[in-house]
Formats: sequence, structure tokens, C-alpha cells
Amino acid sequence: MSRIDTIDQRRALRRDDIGWRELWRKEDWWAIWLGLGIVALAYLFFANGSSIKWLAVTPPKWSSWTQLSAHFADNWQRYLAQFLGWLAVFTVALSALGHRIEQFIPSFVLLYVLSLGVFIGGQWATANYYGFEVPVVALLLGLVISNTVGLPRWLDSGFRVEFYVKTGIVLLGATLPFTLILWAGPVAILQAGIVSLVTFFVIYFIGVKIGLDRRLAATLGAGGAVCGVSAAIAIAGAVGAKKDDAPIAITIVILWAIVMIFVLPYVAGYLHLPAGVGGAWIGTSEFADAAGFAAAQTYGDLVQHNGVAGTSDQAVWAFTLMKVVGRDVWIGIWAFVLAIIATTRWERVPGQKADAAQIWWRFPKFVIGFVLASVIITLIVRDYSIADYNRNVVPALVAPIRDLRSWAFVFCFLSIGLTTRFRGLAKAGPKPFLAFSVGVAVNVALGFILSAWVFASYWTNLVH
Repeated sequence: MSRIDTIDQRRALRRDDIGWRELWRKEDWWAIWLGLGIVALAYLFFANGSSIKWLAVTPPKWSSWTQLSAHFADNWQRYLAQFLGWLAVFTVALSALGHRIEQFIPSFVLLYVLSLGVFIGGQWATANYYGFEVPVVALLLGLVISNTVGLPRWLDSGFRVEFYVKTGIVLLGATLPFTLILWAGPVAILQAGIVSLVTFFVIYFIGVKIGLDRRLAATLGAGGAVCGVSAAIAIAGAVGAKKDDAPIAITIVILWAIVMIFVLPYVAGYLHLPAGVGGAWIGTSEFADAAGFAAAQTYGDLVQHNGVAGTSDQAVWAFTLMKVVGRDVWIGIWAFVLAIIATTRWERVPGQKADAAQIWWRFPKFVIGFVLASVIITLIVRDYSIADYNRNVVPALVAPIRDLRSWAFVFCFLSIGLTTRFRGLAKAGPKPFLAFSVGVAVNVALGFILSAWVFASYWTNLVH
């Protein structure tokens, strides 16, 4: 079957879903309803002087079994309520989408138990010291299980990678009010924009030059330029990538993200970069939020103990401005632009006009939820200063949403590992890794130049 035939079939299937039925027959829309529902619930509690943090429970940082056992003795009811809540909403959604619930429920029970174990392992003080944050532990555990003992294929029904990450992205929007862009300042936004554009085009053009399909090259480029796993999944859908393209990009992103956890903080420390400069460099050079936070926190510790100029808070705040605020907000823009390009140029049949309606069908709808969640929180915090936002809004409203987002992302990362077989990825060959690695080299060098030279005074004097 030709690719054109495949595209025509996809278009026919999408036309069958035209109308209001899409709102309950598409996974993207269910991710929006679930994510915005959590945001609305969180706001209702916040507006009445309370919070949903009782339900948004996660294991704390711990260094002894006594601490851990005491926490679970006091909070097991919260975990049970949270598990039942996740199970209920995902069961309703997947039932509406036509999935077999009798397989999903036992699979999700296993996923939640493993995720809880991942949280426990990732919050261990020793694991934190070596940079193994919760999402990284989730991916590694899943990869070990799937490529050693393995699991029955029917359990894959609960490992809904895209559904979990789409829900997490909607919740991510609630933690990124547009007000943060104003608080971040034009320098941070400018540097993030430069890095995002350059990194994407380097990976994309190198990938196409060495023979990669444009869709895979675009997926790799977005994974390196924007927000790692989330961007890879969003862009893969926007450009109509093959089934294996997103897993290939995700695996490479995570591999380099883990490497950077150990490289960037210690190189920055060796160079005695001021705290804000080091944090900004990490923000421009890391590819995943969780790994980046681990690297930034590691550098913050080095700042405290090695006599480097600045404070540990400056390192983390500079990273947050560059990666979480500056680069992650590009996800919607890239998805929209690449959906247009893929539809009007890459898939255009000679002699036929491009089907403009495909831009809408191709566009990842969950990005709309990301934007709406950000708008909602922006309206809520519009009259707050950044100090009041951090002191009053974050603990009661944003932090619980962020914790639930962390659960969604752990479900996603664990599911990625549990459904990824290295034998399948090996078929892609070395070209995707090569293209991405060239982007890594350019990204790291450009990030250093911008952070340590061009905008050094801004990052050195950054005040949180």
C-alpha cells in the first residue's frame, strides 16, 4: 500500500468523526476534559480557602525506612482515594473510547502500584544525589521489566502512553500562567526562542540530509528543541509520523537527558559559572524537565559548597525560566505550524489542492487544553506579584495540580518503558541518534555562549 493510500484512508476515517461526536470519541478531548476538570476542582477549593492537596499526595523525600513507613501509616487513605479517583476517570474515558475495561482495570492496578514504587525510589535521598529523579526511575524500571522478564501483551491496554502524557500536558498548562512570561523578562524569552529555533532546525536538516523521513526528523527536532517527551508525542501526531517514530525520539531524548544530569552541573562547577548562569545553561541544554530539575538542583548544591557566586535558588530559578517557561510554551506553536506544513506540503498530491480541513484534524487537540489551563490560571493570578504568587498561589493551587501532573507523567514514562522493546528500536539504525546528537552539540555550545557571554549580566544578577 502506498503512503498516499494510507493518507487517504486516514482522511476518510477522520471525516467519519466530523461533528460533535469528536468531543467524546477522541482521546485528545478526553485528556482536555480530565485536565480542565482537575484545574476547575482545584480552583473551587482554592477560592473557598482550601486545597485539593489532600488528594494530590506523593511520597516525600526520605532517607530512612522509619520516615517512609510513618508517612504511609498516616496517609494510606489518601493514596487509596487517589487511586480510586484515577481509576474511575480513566475507566470512564477509555470505556467511551471503546477500549476493553476488563483488561484495562487490572493493568492500571499494576501500573499504579509500580508508579507508587517508582515515586518511593525516586524520592530516596541517595537516588536524588545521583540524579535519578522520579520520571527517570520510571522509564528505567519500565525498560528493565519489558526487556528482561517481560509482561503479557494484554496488559498493554493499561499502558496508555499518549493518554497519560496528554493529560499531563493539559495540567502542565495550569502551572505555566502567561504572567510568568512577563515575570521572566524579555532576555529569558529571547534566549529560549533562539535556542528552540536553532536546535530544531539543526536536528531536522541534519536528519533529512542523512536520509531520515521528514516526519521523524521533525519529531526528533521538537523533542530536542521544546519539552522532550511531551513535544515528541505532540509533534508526531501533528505531522502524521509513523507508529515507531515517537518511541525512537523519546528514547533518544531520555538517553541524552540522563547524560546531561551528570555532565552539565559538574562542567559548570569546574568552570565556576555563577549560579544563575549555570542554571540558564542547564535550561538551554537539557531536554526533559525532570532531568533538568535534577541537574539544576545538583548545581545549586555545588554552588552552596564550592564557593561559586550566587545562590542555589538562582540556579533553579534560571533553569525554570529557560526550560519550563521559555521552551515548554513553544509546544503549541510547533504543533500548529508543523501540522500546516505536513498537510499542505509534505503530503500534498501533485494536481490536487491541499485539504485545509486536515490541519484541524491533524492538530493535537490536547494543546488547546494546555492553552486553556494556562489562560484560566493566568486570570486567577493576574493581580498577584511574583512574590505573592509563590507564597500564596503555588502551595494551595498550583502545587497540588503539579503533583497530579507528576502522577500522569510517571504513568506515561513507566508505560513508555513497559511497552518499549529494544529490538524494535534497533531497526531504526544509528541515523536518528546521529542527527539528535549533532543537535545536542550545537545546543550545548549555543546555550553556553548565550548564558555565559551574551546575556551573562542578566543571569548573574537574576533575583527570584
